[in-house]
Amino acid sequence: MKKTFPMTLCAVIVSVFLVGAITAHAAPTDTLVVYASGLSIDKIIGSDTTGAGDQAHKVYKLVTVDTTYLWLGPITVKTNFTVIGVPGTNGRPPCIEAGILLDGTLPYYLFVINGPHTVATFKNLYLTGRAPNNTLNALNVNGIGSFIQVAADSVKLYVDRVIFEDMPDETIGYTGNWCSFFITNCKFRNLISATQWFSGEALRNTNNAAITDTIYMHDNTFLAMNCYDACPVTASFVRYFDFQHNSDVMTFQNPFWIFNVTTAKIDNNMFYGTWLGGITYIEYVQFWDELRSLAIPSVLDLDTLGGDIPKRFDPQDSSSANLLWLAEAKRNIEVKNNNFFEPAAVVNFWKTWDDTAHGDDSLLAPTWMNARTTGMFNDKTHWPGLVQSGNLNVDPGYGASIPNVVNNNQGDGVGAFQYFYDIRQNIASTDIYGYKLQTAAGSNWIPQWPLPELQDMQYTSAALMTGGTDGKPVGDRGWFAGTFTGVSTTPAQEPYQFALYDAYPNPFNPSAHIEYTIPHNSFVSLKVYNVLGQEVATLFSGVQQAGKHVAVFDASTRASGVYIYRLATENFSASKRLVLVK
Repeated sequence: MKKTFPMTLCAVIVSVFLVGAITAHAAPTDTLVVYASGLSIDKIIGSDTTGAGDQAHKVYKLVTVDTTYLWLGPITVKTNFTVIGVPGTNGRPPCIEAGILLDGTLPYYLFVINGPHTVATFKNLYLTGRAPNNTLNALNVNGIGSFIQVAADSVKLYVDRVIFEDMPDETIGYTGNWCSFFITNCKFRNLISATQWFSGEALRNTNNAAITDTIYMHDNTFLAMNCYDACPVTASFVRYFDFQHNSDVMTFQNPFWIFNVTTAKIDNNMFYGTWLGGITYIEYVQFWDELRSLAIPSVLDLDTLGGDIPKRFDPQDSSSANLLWLAEAKRNIEVKNNNFFEPAAVVNFWKTWDDTAHGDDSLLAPTWMNARTTGMFNDKTHWPGLVQSGNLNVDPGYGASIPNVVNNNQGDGVGAFQYFYDIRQNIASTDIYGYKLQTAAGSNWIPQWPLPELQDMQYTSAALMTGGTDGKPVGDRGWFAGTFTGVSTTPAQEPYQFALYDAYPNPFNPSAHIEYTIPHNSFVSLKVYNVLGQEVATLFSGVQQAGKHVAVFDASTRASGVYIYRLATENFSASKRLVLVK
């Protein structure tokens, strides 16, 4: 079971800004250009504050690519900010590397966001927990640490084209309620703890009980890590979960903890060698990998709603004695065109283990969807909104270096199979597995570029190359687009504001067009009501990208009269009138 640990965040020791060498200068565009010389990056950004403790600049631009930036302690921020890297001519993004503290240890936290309603953006960066002396952090004595820790409520986190590597615990962790995460085009590599195979995670609710607003993860790759691409811990409410075109490759444990997700899209993802560590009977019974009702573990694993989730999800029926089934009937979960494939070497390894082991050491081989979850999708009386189709079991045909992660190959550590033996026999010490692990060598070291998996991640299966619901490759599309990371040199512009425009035509018959704009990726609800306040149509409900959008209200079956259309996001709402004349 993944342990629950107390959250203790170190305070930033503020140094005098720019002592000695000049390492940064302010640009007139409210941007601070930061160079990898002189002070560590935590001293530069951490000390760039106003008297009130707010960030003095909104954008921190990292421009050094011929060496790494060092971090020696947490950068604690409570107001809106952006950290963006400017890639070099070969596309390599600036790298922030863990420094070595005076006692020989390495820092555990890089960025800590502790201001409610903060909007934080990270783009075009390479973040590594590997120090200049090539050492990695062991787990913190409290079992916690992360590159980005969200420690406040209602934070919006945007992460695009960032490489995360060599973090033994959470890569992105959060304890705040009602936070939203938009993670796109990122690579999570070699997130392995030598002794805790339920550590080394991409996105994790470290509070376990925090309520989550939105998780939006598109076109990311999770390669050689311990567990959990996304772990919102759905024993608490999650308002929206969107996981599309991601690749989970040669990971040791389950990719999700989403039993009680209520509204979700899980489409076009690649699961290859996923959960290669299997799960034993004792873990299955005593650990938390089954929420309430036991079933064989599976990649997609759902259960009936528990706790206060039905009331939060379905508040209008909260007083009903039939609340649970009313809420279950409103769950809206789409699972389409995913691929799940276990390499033969992994399946044979599991069999060999079970042939020589016995009792509680025997493995339960994970499946794509267990009987309980399959039954929920098939039961249209109780779960009419659960839809699945087009899910495959096809060998993608990755290059040889990808399936070879299980073995002790050049740069792959001890290999996943040896790591398995160490973990299962309780003899684990410092050995890890990985994919072509980096080897840091002194202060002028920079990570290998391009990423060594670039060619072999371009699989050969024709069926999967056009197998997405959009006709594009299943999994992370970036490997085939030639723009897999670190290509944008300027921050994303936000030319739009929240706005709801007059519908046209108005009066109308039988349909009207409704235009609106949003300045950044947001959860959007666009609904139409009659004059009694009763909802008559949902035109859109889900996450949309920044820009102008148009929805059509078809009232061909409605009576003439006045209607109200309402746009609602996390931070904006507006309503306007429509008149239907027949």
